[in-house]
Formats: sequence, structure tokens, C-alpha cells
Amino acid sequence: MAEKAWKRAERAIADHLGGQRIPITGRAGPDVVSDWLAVEVKTRKALPKWLVEAVAQAVSGADGRLPIVVLHALGQRYSDALVIMRLADFEDWYGALEARDER
Repeated sequence: MAEKAWKRAERAIADHLGGQRIPITGRAGPDVVSDWLAVEVKTRKALPKWLVEAVAQAVSGADGRLPIVVLHALGQRYSDALVIMRLADFEDWYGALEARDER
């Protein structure tokens, strides 16, 4: 049986971030962990067009700065807003990460 797409994505993201995928065992918590990251991976057939366009707009005007999108809901505390960025930009900014956990 072929591995499900979401599971493949979790493994690939874990590799990119130098983390370890945590298998589902009825737990609540992140899909991938490292010594400094707790990552929830969401895989969809397509991302919302407005979100992809917002990231593209941030990238196009970054001029050597880290391009991010901040998602804020009306009435929400600003400190609870979400920060979105491309994985490639994260890796470029923070460097290539290697697994630091003993596997």
C-alpha cells in the first residue's frame, strides 16, 4: 500500500527542518519536532489563491529582507496573529538545518 500524501509531506518537512516526524498514536501535538521547533504540517490539494498571492507579494517586495505574511482576524489580539512564509525562505534565512536529535 502506498504511503499517504500527508504522511510523505510530514516526512519531507521533517527532513528539511532537521526534525523527527512523530507518528499518530492518538496524541495531540505537533507532527514534527526538533530541539527548537514544534511543527504542525497541513497538506491540501491546493492552497487558497489569496494566500499564495499574499506570499508572492511579500516575496516580490522583500529586497533582501525576510518575506512574511501576517494573518490577523478582526477582534483578535495582534500577538495571536499568524506568520506565514515559504519554507525556502525560512531555510535561506535560518540556514540549512541538520538533525540535532539522536535518532
